[in-house]
Amino acid sequence: MTELWVERTGSRRYTGHSSRGAQVLVGSEDVDGVFTPGELLKIALAACSGMSSDQPLARRLGDDYQAVVRVSGDADRERELYPLLEETLELDLSGLTAEEKERLLVVVDRAIEAVCTVGRTLKAGTNVSFKVADVGT
Repeated sequence: MTELWVERTGSRRYTGHSSRGAQVLVGSEDVDGVFTPGELLKIALAACSGMSSDQPLARRLGDDYQAVVRVSGDADRERELYPLLEETLELDLSGLTAEEKERLLVVVDRAIEAVCTVGRTLKAGTNVSFKVADVGT
């Protein structure tokens, strides 16, 4: 299983790591060159939707199809949560008939609903456990 962790690199700045060698810079909105945790949540959702729909889209549009998944949603700062996240999958469907487009949209929706773990988790809610471990000697 891939291990994930963040290390503090400065005031409200962290570097996220995976045991597979990936890194991502995380920080507050006022720091250039980093993602905020909320932005990473949104990117995870968009990437999950894109990846979940990748195979059905490639079968119908070809392996080299171009796609952009845009995601947005403002935080409710009073409750400190995102009440609504909106995604838009941008595709060139000009080569399809109206009937083919309609079928494709159904297949894409089904694929995302079935296998997008991030979206399914957000919709269902999840329990989060947190603890502090004293690693001092």
